[in-house]
Amino acid sequence: MAGPECSIGRGNDRHNAASRPPPPPQLRRERWIDLCGNWGFAFDDDDCGLAERWFERAEPFDREITVPFPPESKLSGVHETGFHPVVWYRREISIDESDRQDRLLLHFGAVDYKASVWVNGRLAVEHTGGHTPFSAEIAPLLIPDEIQVIVVRAEDEPRDLQQPRGKQYWEEKPGYIWYHRTTGIWQPVWLEPAPKVAVAELRWTPDVDRFGVALTLRLNRTPPDGWRVRVRLTGDRPARVLVDDSCLLRGRELRRDLLLDLNSAAIRRRRTLLWAPEHPNLIEATIELVDENGAVADRVESYFGLRRVEARDGRFTINGAPIFLRLVLAQNYWPDSHLAAPDADALRREVELAQSLGFNGVRIHQKIEDPRFLYWCDRLGMLVWGEAANAYVYSDRAVEMLTREWLEAVRRDYNHPSIITWVPLNESWGVPDLDRSAQQRSFVQALYHLTRALDPTRPVIGNDGWEHAVGDVFGVHDYAASGDTLRERYADRQIIKRTLSEVRPYHFPLLSEGGELGDKPILVSEFGGLSFVPQTSEDWFGYRQFATPDELLLHYEELVDALLASTALAGFCYTQLTDTEQEANGLAAADRKPKVDPERLRQINSRPSKAVPSEVMDAMIKQEVERRRRERGQE
Repeated sequence: MAGPECSIGRGNDRHNAASRPPPPPQLRRERWIDLCGNWGFAFDDDDCGLAERWFERAEPFDREITVPFPPESKLSGVHETGFHPVVWYRREISIDESDRQDRLLLHFGAVDYKASVWVNGRLAVEHTGGHTPFSAEIAPLLIPDEIQVIVVRAEDEPRDLQQPRGKQYWEEKPGYIWYHRTTGIWQPVWLEPAPKVAVAELRWTPDVDRFGVALTLRLNRTPPDGWRVRVRLTGDRPARVLVDDSCLLRGRELRRDLLLDLNSAAIRRRRTLLWAPEHPNLIEATIELVDENGAVADRVESYFGLRRVEARDGRFTINGAPIFLRLVLAQNYWPDSHLAAPDADALRREVELAQSLGFNGVRIHQKIEDPRFLYWCDRLGMLVWGEAANAYVYSDRAVEMLTREWLEAVRRDYNHPSIITWVPLNESWGVPDLDRSAQQRSFVQALYHLTRALDPTRPVIGNDGWEHAVGDVFGVHDYAASGDTLRERYADRQIIKRTLSEVRPYHFPLLSEGGELGDKPILVSEFGGLSFVPQTSEDWFGYRQFATPDELLLHYEELVDALLASTALAGFCYTQLTDTEQEANGLAAADRKPKVDPERLRQINSRPSKAVPSEVMDAMIKQEVERRRRERGQE
């Protein structure tokens, strides 16, 4: 049975924090206590645990599970993939006396789908939403000089198609494009000592034009009179103080504009401060609450990227410069751990894998990703389209559940500079009658406007790929088999308009009632899906199969070259990065080993786009430099 051991993480060590960020990377304190590892575990198929008060008992927990891996996965140690709609966890811990002071926060990164948490038999918190975090203050629930007991009940109905579930299948075994389920705890669990008055939330809104940032700081409670907040911002490369600001606190929320302290030389070297894929500079932040006597009551660390993303005049721009998006669809699903990463380093390796293949961004598909993955995208310069895990049917209950979870996700991830687009819905999942139903169109439009209300700094696509009810970007999914077909459909903007209105890839009315193309950037936001699998394999899915890696690569080159030849497209997203369950259409296998030569693939993906003249010019300059270098070598 799980014992009371705990491990300590220290988030203020800059080297350690950068190599393996603690949860959450956007708001770090010096001390945190890792609760991942062995927990007691029990299935509750008869749903009798509440009536029998399992939260007060030890004997029902007759198994062990390794948290944060879901019970369906191998790494959990349970590995049972059948239907178990209710599961329970139990953990005994001892807490140092020094951590009993003031407040002690119990954090959960994500529990799928509905969670109830007890501490020493008393209800601490309940939360609904399988992809978003929650926490509870548990200091009042602790028993002095005793072992503390944490119990979690997770309810995840396998066949509830109104529940946001992404690609978790409602049948027992995976099939077609759907995967094994992820039930219960699947992201880190940790304790965090915090002072009585503490920073609860930080919101960074960069202002590239003024070389500054708007800070919104929220506290857990109103501070006493005379308290101040001190904000210190430092450049990551090179390290130098950019802001050292102090002001009086007059309530639970502070909004303050901070301008970076720059000299003329620093302004000329603006690339050392701005965030972009080719120079992902992060500005580190330290925030201190200082009491009326000058003592530091709370200290947290954070960061942000000074960047502006826009979708205008048919293009994506970052800091005013046009960029062609070369995205890859990322399921971020692992064979032995499902939606949970097998270890913290796997999240970094996933980003590095996509970059090594020549992509400058990922579209996280039907999953609200672990914020530690987003941290590595921030630090390594990988662009991200953030997407919700959708339901499959429409109802008032489905609307409420998806809206609540999506808004929590946008709020959680607002500070990540790598996220450049929000995608609440994909291919009309959960809104199957979008073209005919005014009610469903209203829902999509409401999601779009709610997202823009919470975050006006990023483009939003209401429904990517199919019926386009509303959005700042137009994404179309087209799994055409040949490059010639893609050239015919997307050569220029006029031809694309005809493709959307007349050709209608996969027969969907892409411009639904009220939808307009205007001057929005257009992306082929899914294409390809090419497979290379052993000829003896029968359990696989892909849009087209090839016998050898070379054949697959040649066809991939044909498709990509066709899209790069368009004078109107703002980018593409290839399906997909890795094989996932029976979906054998990854550029890498499920074990993350590339199926084709990574260097050749990188060269193909790095070719210039005709839609971005600067890319073509850069390529011509590089060719001329290389030609002159060869000539000098011959002389």
